[in-house]
Amino acid sequence: MANPISSLEVQDIMALLPHRYPFLLIDRVIDYTPGESLTAIKNVTINEPIFTGHFPGRPIFPGVLILEAMAQATGILGFKTAAERSENELYLFAAIDEARFKKPVVPGDTMVLEVKFLKERRNMWKFYGEAKVDGQLVCCAELMCARREF
Repeated sequence: MANPISSLEVQDIMALLPHRYPFLLIDRVIDYTPGESLTAIKNVTINEPIFTGHFPGRPIFPGVLILEAMAQATGILGFKTAAERSENELYLFAAIDEARFKKPVVPGDTMVLEVKFLKERRNMWKFYGEAKVDGQLVCCAELMCARREF
């Protein structure tokens, strides 16, 4: 029997990730299946600090932050997948491959982040991620995260 759809609000997300404003880039998880996939939302707003310099008069959400949002989504999926978790454990962004940017993300957009678990080897987790706006692909990449205890 399939798992029921699960969601996480920002308080749940902050219990899993160490990130805080302005660097917490996941607003809500709309569903996830541990060990398989996760779908999250990032609302892009004009009052985010990055837009004072990227770019004045033509605000564009930086591609590197789209990748970071996808990496944060993989961290949430990793924590929800792991059978055991230490209080001092983090998922660190370790690698990115095949990143492609298809269209700019601008204030007012809602990014839907979809990440899929691919494999795990020696505390290294590999994922495939996509970011979409209005159903259109804006970015995709393969991401690796390292599970580390500090």
